[in-house]
Amino acid sequence: MKEIYISDISKWAPGLADDESLWQSWARGDAQTKIEQIKESPKLEYTDPLFRRRLSQITKMTVHVVHNLLEKTNISKDTKIVFISLRGEIEREFTINKGIIEDGMILPAGFSLSVFNTPVSSATLAFGLKGGYSVLYPSKNDFSQAFKAALAPVLAGTEKEIILVYADELVPDYYGDKRPAENIPLAFACLISSQKKDDCIVLEDFSQVGKSPVEFLRFLLK
Repeated sequence: MKEIYISDISKWAPGLADDESLWQSWARGDAQTKIEQIKESPKLEYTDPLFRRRLSQITKMTVHVVHNLLEKTNISKDTKIVFISLRGEIEREFTINKGIIEDGMILPAGFSLSVFNTPVSSATLAFGLKGGYSVLYPSKNDFSQAFKAALAPVLAGTEKEIILVYADELVPDYYGDKRPAENIPLAFACLISSQKKDDCIVLEDFSQVGKSPVEFLRFLLK
């Protein structure tokens, strides 16, 4: 595989937020620095209050990491985005299913914010992004499989660069034993390019990616 360059990493999770020193400590595996398993979300004070009022944890985190990436780069608003998630709007999905079982109906307002592309579509609306997006669910929950698919346009030469975004929210307690072992609310975004940039990370082999988004983010931050 030809070399791929990764840069301008933006990330957010409860307990670490935007604190770079905490993120570095987490990446080193410091047992005292952990992502908290709570429903905390970024405040999105740079967006309209009516826009952010009904957004979920996963969507707020997605909007925030895309915002931070745009703030630190001069990337074109026509750049394509690839969004990866293992679970999507899982809390809203529970509410939708509960409504079907108990009331035999779905409210349109609730359904419109429960679909898999809600987080990334909300980010494109918030910042006027025009390049379009793709959404990917990893086969067998293997993040590296979705990552390979996300890189395809860059590897094929049809795109010089893409914005890669990953996000998953906390799976609520009412999912019981169906909750994943790695139940970590987390979002990150980065720029993936075929052209080398200053302070970029060189990806030479897919073995560096890992099967979980946590593994991959630790690789990027080390």
